[in-house]
Amino acid sequence: MSVEVNNETDHDVDAESLVRLSTFLFESLFLHPEAELSIILVDTAAMEKLHVEWMDEPGPTDVLSFPMDELRPGAPGQVTPAGLLGDIVLCPEVAAAQGAAAGHGTDDELLLLTTHGVLHLLGYDHAEPAEEKEMFDLQRQLLSEFLGGRAPKETRA
Repeated sequence: MSVEVNNETDHDVDAESLVRLSTFLFESLFLHPEAELSIILVDTAAMEKLHVEWMDEPGPTDVLSFPMDELRPGAPGQVTPAGLLGDIVLCPEVAAAQGAAAGHGTDDELLLLTTHGVLHLLGYDHAEPAEEKEMFDLQRQLLSEFLGGRAPKETRA
């Protein structure tokens, strides 16, 4: 498994926690041990540019996901094929504001957003109410398991 974290900001980010979480998610979702993920942390200007370019929406956002090989979750005894899961782009400045509003720190918010981003890379979405329930329930479950029963209050990424 390959997880690369590239912090292009001045924010002090716990990259090791992002890698540990990603490893946990890969194992929990039965992804191939040779699957690859890239996590990039950018400032608000860079995130705003990406948000406009890819989503045609103004302003910076918290997380963007760019799937590569369209991998889907595996199952017990049946891991996904090896491949490039994709890229997750996070904005620590937006995460800090959202975390504060939700009553937790930036690191917890970045863990939440990373989980959210990985689920998007695996084809989960929240455009429809049933999809939203499925995705956010799974996001909450995975974070709670990773954090030993303590999951940060959700923001709507």
